[in-house]
Amino acid sequence: MKSSNKSLHQTPLSFAGVIITIGIVFGDIGTSPLYVFQAITDGGKNINPDIILGGLSSVIWTLILLATVKYIYFALNADNKGEGGIFALYALLKQKRAKWIIIPALIGCATLMADGFITPAISISSAVEGLNTLYPDIPTIPIVVGIIFGLFAIQQFGTVLIGKAFGPIMMIWFMLLLYLGLSQIGHNPFVLKAINPYYAYNMVVNTPGGFWVLGAVFLCTTGAEALYSDLGHCGKSNIRMSWGFISIILVIHYFGQAAMTLTPGFALEPKQTIFYAMVPHEILPYVIALATAATIIASQALITGVFTLMNEAVKLKIWTNLKVKYPTDHHGQIYIPSINWFLMVGCLLVIAVFRKAENMEAAYGMAITINMVMSSYLLCYWLFLKYPKAKAFYFTIFLILVSIESLFLFSNLGKIVHGGWFTLMLSIIFFIFLYLFYMARKLRSRITEYVHMSKVIPLLNAVRNDKNVAYEATNLVYPTRSDKATKLDATVFYSLFRKKPRKANIIWFLHLDIKTEPWGINYSVNEVIDKHCYYVSLQLGFKEEHRIEFMLRKIHQNMIEKGELTGESVFESVRGKFEESDFKFIILNSRVATDNKLTAFQIITVKVYRFIKKLGLKSSEDFGLDETNVIEEFIPISVTQQFDQEMCEDFENYSSKRRS
Repeated sequence: MKSSNKSLHQTPLSFAGVIITIGIVFGDIGTSPLYVFQAITDGGKNINPDIILGGLSSVIWTLILLATVKYIYFALNADNKGEGGIFALYALLKQKRAKWIIIPALIGCATLMADGFITPAISISSAVEGLNTLYPDIPTIPIVVGIIFGLFAIQQFGTVLIGKAFGPIMMIWFMLLLYLGLSQIGHNPFVLKAINPYYAYNMVVNTPGGFWVLGAVFLCTTGAEALYSDLGHCGKSNIRMSWGFISIILVIHYFGQAAMTLTPGFALEPKQTIFYAMVPHEILPYVIALATAATIIASQALITGVFTLMNEAVKLKIWTNLKVKYPTDHHGQIYIPSINWFLMVGCLLVIAVFRKAENMEAAYGMAITINMVMSSYLLCYWLFLKYPKAKAFYFTIFLILVSIESLFLFSNLGKIVHGGWFTLMLSIIFFIFLYLFYMARKLRSRITEYVHMSKVIPLLNAVRNDKNVAYEATNLVYPTRSDKATKLDATVFYSLFRKKPRKANIIWFLHLDIKTEPWGINYSVNEVIDKHCYYVSLQLGFKEEHRIEFMLRKIHQNMIEKGELTGESVFESVRGKFEESDFKFIILNSRVATDNKLTAFQIITVKVYRFIKKLGLKSSEDFGLDETNVIEEFIPISVTQQFDQEMCEDFENYSSKRRS
């Protein structure tokens, strides 16, 4: 049996780790040069020195303050057992019982999901459309659609495999960016003065239309969230080491783009972009191919981040159970099929609506700006709690960061009518579903979750001795959320006793626990009633198949071999006729009781909760049960005040004897 004791947050720094990190994490932020200056100059139409130098200065300081200071320096330290992202922050703060933190966490999740629809579409489209420079009449949309389908199809093989293949490609891409940047800086070295933040200030305050250019500048930092959300995939040390030289390369390249646009007589050719104008004509076909590969990797960074985000949401009970696969032995390397195909459909929808990368730029950036503001609030609060004596210092730092992000947010508002409505609408829809699901879970949590086993045992004995209750099975199995043999779920208690009492020769309470190691199966059995009731705790490595029925039958057989059980069927007519006795599994689903007095909002939350639960993983599938041995049962629960209606009796007429 394989084993691994290495925890997520102990991912070591290594050369291979750095290469994989470059392939997984930096694709999105690393391909921003394809469209940042294209957007700043309004497609090459606005070659104003104040705009160019101001935009360049804004890009440099955005990368320094947001990407480096906020994410690399602060956020990477706020990990939840090696996992990063906005839900990692929420999990760290949840125990502080601050109710407001759920709102920025859900907004952050919703906006990142919306960004997941548009990032692959705009990144890949912006690269493939470079073909129009060589072949003006070639249709690029079918090529983009084919690439996107292939990208999502290979997710099932895991990000380590993808990182090993993409890491070297991204290294070549960044070397190309470095070469193109250095080759242009030599022609106009005076652009280096844009390192002075005054030029950014001058553009925003003194240059007509300069403030709205910030919406284009912000595109340089899309993908910065992946530096944090992909922490569980690559490790803190590898991300920090990689960013050290990636950030320098990006800054040099942006210097080069500014230097080229300020060259006297510069103008773009028809269907040409600023990035491709830097490329010597003889190597243009190879660069287009490389750029396309790099934008595929840019999409990969976003996809892996969304996988991590939704996996955290499931663990925190903010979303319904989803099928999660682990293509490798690393717990951080995950694949969620339903989310994967959902994102792919969303990307294809974006292409159908906007068709060209230039049209997508207006929709790009707004959602991720909101995400950054929300993560800043949570990160600042976390630092306040962790370092209470340094509140003034951290407040000052994050006041600056939030102010910058707010400027970007307001500058993006102008994009709403030109396409920003799309991601804003998606973000709102996703947030509504997340919030209503959360409120439904909160509503359900008002009921008593567990019953002490001392109350259960006498009733089990009474039912077993009741001749009027027929046996339902030889072995009756209830999956339970209870992690202790001393307590039982209230819903299981209801199913056993509050309807027709359930009677079996042996009743099993089964608790499943998933470990952080990839392999290994361990179990423990606690006796509740000798030979009649047992609590089984089953621990599985995260890569082990969930074949719970097989495992419980094996535990049952082991107990027979040790003489603890006879293994005989409770039904005399078939006793001794079969080698294995029968098992029946009871899967419970809660439903709000009909006598509960729900408000209109609560009714909506309950309906949305049921709808989302249907989209998730069925319990029988999660446990790996044979459907023919499963009974699904609905249990009424009271979550609010019950109806109270007065009734008046008009007359009595029970019997003639009573009248006499």
